[in-house]
Amino acid sequence: MVDLKSGRSRQAAQQLKPLLAVLAAVCLLLAGWFAWSAWERYRHEARLETVKAARDAAVDAARVALTAEKRRLSTQLAQPELQAAIAREDRATAGRLLTQGWPGATDGEVVPPDLDPAYSPLASGSAKPGTYGRLAVLEAALVEDGPVALLVRDGGSARLAVAAPVRANGLLAGVAVAELPLQRVSAAFESAQVPDGAYLALRQGTASVVESGDTALANGAEALARKIEGSDLRVAAATPDMAGGPLGLDALGSAIAALVLAALALLAWFAPRLGAGRQGRDEHGGDSERTLAETLQQLAAQPPATHAMAAASDRPAATTVDPDPVSMDIDRGIFRAYDIRGIVGQNLDAEVAERIGEAIGTVMHERGLREIVVGRDGRLSGPALSDGLIRGLRATGRDVIDIGMAPTPVVYFGAYQLNAGSCVSVTGSHNPPDYNGFKVVIGGETLSGDAVVELFNRIASDRLHRAATPGSLSERDIGEDYVQRIAADVQIDRPLKVVVDAGNGVAGGLGPRVLRAIGADVVPLYCEIDGTFPNHHPDPSEPHNLVDLVAAVQREGADLGVAFDGDGDRLGVVTRDGRTIFPDRLLMLFAADVLERNPGALVIFDVKCTGRLPGYILRHGGSPLMWKTGHSLIKAKMRETDAELAGEMSGHFFFQERWYGFDDGIYAAARLLEILAIQSGGPSDTLNALPDGISTPEIKVDAPAGNPHAFVERFRSQATFESARLSTIDGVRADYQDGWGLVRASNTTPVLVMRFDADSDAALARIQAAFREQLLKVDPGLTLPF
Repeated sequence: MVDLKSGRSRQAAQQLKPLLAVLAAVCLLLAGWFAWSAWERYRHEARLETVKAARDAAVDAARVALTAEKRRLSTQLAQPELQAAIAREDRATAGRLLTQGWPGATDGEVVPPDLDPAYSPLASGSAKPGTYGRLAVLEAALVEDGPVALLVRDGGSARLAVAAPVRANGLLAGVAVAELPLQRVSAAFESAQVPDGAYLALRQGTASVVESGDTALANGAEALARKIEGSDLRVAAATPDMAGGPLGLDALGSAIAALVLAALALLAWFAPRLGAGRQGRDEHGGDSERTLAETLQQLAAQPPATHAMAAASDRPAATTVDPDPVSMDIDRGIFRAYDIRGIVGQNLDAEVAERIGEAIGTVMHERGLREIVVGRDGRLSGPALSDGLIRGLRATGRDVIDIGMAPTPVVYFGAYQLNAGSCVSVTGSHNPPDYNGFKVVIGGETLSGDAVVELFNRIASDRLHRAATPGSLSERDIGEDYVQRIAADVQIDRPLKVVVDAGNGVAGGLGPRVLRAIGADVVPLYCEIDGTFPNHHPDPSEPHNLVDLVAAVQREGADLGVAFDGDGDRLGVVTRDGRTIFPDRLLMLFAADVLERNPGALVIFDVKCTGRLPGYILRHGGSPLMWKTGHSLIKAKMRETDAELAGEMSGHFFFQERWYGFDDGIYAAARLLEILAIQSGGPSDTLNALPDGISTPEIKVDAPAGNPHAFVERFRSQATFESARLSTIDGVRADYQDGWGLVRASNTTPVLVMRFDADSDAALARIQAAFREQLLKVDPGLTLPF
């Protein structure tokens, strides 16, 4: 009997041997994968800690340097000779004494409290490079009522400016300012040891003053930025994004998994041999323990219930895993060129929002990003969609910071302020009340085009990461942070009375607060947040939505009126005399202001803007660039070209200078008031003086078969325009000597968008007639309003 049993055991062991060899090989390969992942994660975490240490060292050294220079400024101001010069209002002597004996200090100046000598070059048009920077540091010293330090540019090179209020007999007698070499604050930064494949930058606003390491990582560096205490400077840092390890494990977890798998590989490889050894001992009267082969053979012979109980008794308790989500149909059409947008109850609900959250969280997981800010506009569907989105994000292990109801630019601001680098605004923008959607930023990049479509593809194919433990959820209110950040940057020179029409959109809360904080006298109009938009549609690009604003400006005797769209990222403006100032003309004003401080800077505008804009930018020393319409497309082009300013005909304005480069209607309104307040005439005079011609607002025509892109493709191939210069980067634009016309496909609604601009009524009629002829040639059934 023993011989027969031994023979069967050996036969079973021999049959299992190839299977166990394969199992050993698989375990060994998996062990290698986990070991490699553990090493890579270890290297990544070590590099991350190294770059954080370099960042912290640079921050501490810069803080010490700034404190020393501010203290030196106070010491210089305490000189009896300088105090005497100030008392007798001998400002020339005071300025000379301010830098005397101060190594590297130049351009000392003591200006009166009203800052008139600093403002006068702006009013006369004789401002030199650096004038705005010195003015900014002087104003900051007054606001802070103490010493401040800012970086200013003088003809392209950066310098450190320090300023402080000057007092005589306890009263404010002026403001002192001096400039120092940039090396005062950047020396420690430049000597910092930045590991290979990492990035470090000294930044003020959106400008990187000094950079070290791999500049390709610059866009995502805000996630690790750290502020330099006592200044508006910060040190940004980045390492390459790295997806989480297998099963989301860190370096230690991957290493442990590798060891366990290696042990299993050894066990599977040697099991038949160990079994054979034990059987040999049994034949000679040794112990009678079963071999692995015998155990498997016995289990195979047991009834199913006995087999299952035996297996359950031998294995550890398994972790409960939620089943895969039920497959659901999601409308591909809501994933659009700039964002995700649909009709609530028709192709968008909380479940769809949850899947979108999972897709966004999966992309973040693959890039090694953890935190994300979520906010929503004032639409009635916002809370439910936001909750669904947050559930999906947390399911992928992302940590969510919910800032509640907030304008889209405040959500963008939160990504910077809270060092998250990623955010989602739940918003339907300017669409009707039953619409809603999502504007998505991941790692500092606004998703558009293929990146938006890829979210749909992930959902459709269920390529979604699901974490073992859900991410955290916290709530923050950053409204006051946003208000104070703008108020610290912008203060108007004289009070202006402005009517603010929020169209009952979400900007109705913070918009008036910001403008009051910078010194404006604000009259609110439709600023109560109401997702049904009971008074008019919140779209300032449509003139009929501005009728009530024009009436309110004239009734209140205000200097001007500003309007925001439903989520606060667009701006509309009307003058006291009832004229609408189209955004392409506003961009002229913004460009002239920015180019004063940044000569040669690139200014981007979309294909719907006036043909007078490029020449205006060139005359003011800038570089114009026409690009495709769409907030996400414009932002991507700004990152690619390092442009200081951009704008769209729809009212989106993007300030890189002194701000973060995202579209923000509220901040744009603040910058507009800042510019208008320093002009000698009234705001209407300044705005009406901008170059103008005869132009139409956007003309929207229903696209044949509801497919505007297909029509524009046919139009591009068939239309002919004699003596015109054609541009096809976004639709078809024909530029003549005396005007231009445009036809393009809307990326948000199934319509064709047209606009015409000319030097005279006759030229406008001629250009429209040419377009009408070509449009009807492609489709005679089109209904055209011109």
